[in-house]
Amino acid sequence: MTPAVSDVKTLQIDGIDVSAQADQTILDAAREKGLSIPTLCHLDGLGDVGACRLCLVEIKGTSKLLPACVTRVEEGMEVTTQSERLLKYRRMTLELLFAERNHVCSVCVANGHCDLQVLGQAHGLTHVQFPYRYPKLPMDASHDRFVVDHNRCVLCTRCVRVCDEVEGAHTWDVMSRGIGSMVITDLHQPWGESDTCTSCGKCVQVCPTGALFEKGKARLVAKSRDFLPYLAMMREGK
Repeated sequence: MTPAVSDVKTLQIDGIDVSAQADQTILDAAREKGLSIPTLCHLDGLGDVGACRLCLVEIKGTSKLLPACVTRVEEGMEVTTQSERLLKYRRMTLELLFAERNHVCSVCVANGHCDLQVLGQAHGLTHVQFPYRYPKLPMDASHDRFVVDHNRCVLCTRCVRVCDEVEGAHTWDVMSRGIGSMVITDLHQPWGESDTCTSCGKCVQVCPTGALFEKGKARLVAKSRDFLPYLAMMREGK
């Protein structure tokens, strides 16, 4: 079925004319055009929350930087995805993520298969200007198959969303606020004692770092995330 004219928006992204559906985000429109915007919390097949702020873009007419993953396209919008200002903010965000927890790539199970590591390399991150917090965070290996290491967590909430939106269990959630935030299972009980966890492993597959991993593997291989867009399509009846 051909969409109504009113459902199609025309805009510019980095000087390129783009057409998009009214319900699409700037990130959707950019990627359809082959334009790259860095993301960490976004994952195709999951709802967006704008948590990581790496996809911030400039929009003509506003001084604010807006997250591309949750900002809908508008008629005549002029978007900039690459500028000195944006690169500065993205690098600073990455540095803060590395400084907030205990990310030591050389001894991490996700070394070589970590989204945070890839983004750091892509942005030329060789050092961090902020003081490391070195929080004393726990690991939970009470589950029969999986481990959660809070030292590697970046609070992207992918695990929370996939467990809620795809698996329907809502085992994972976030407690506390600010730098004290942590992902938890059920009412902050050990993962292995969860009454809601189905042991499906979806949370492990969508985790962008080594915060969630399978026992018995010294190094992770590339994670499988192809099931997400497929399941989203099935839910929409396409």
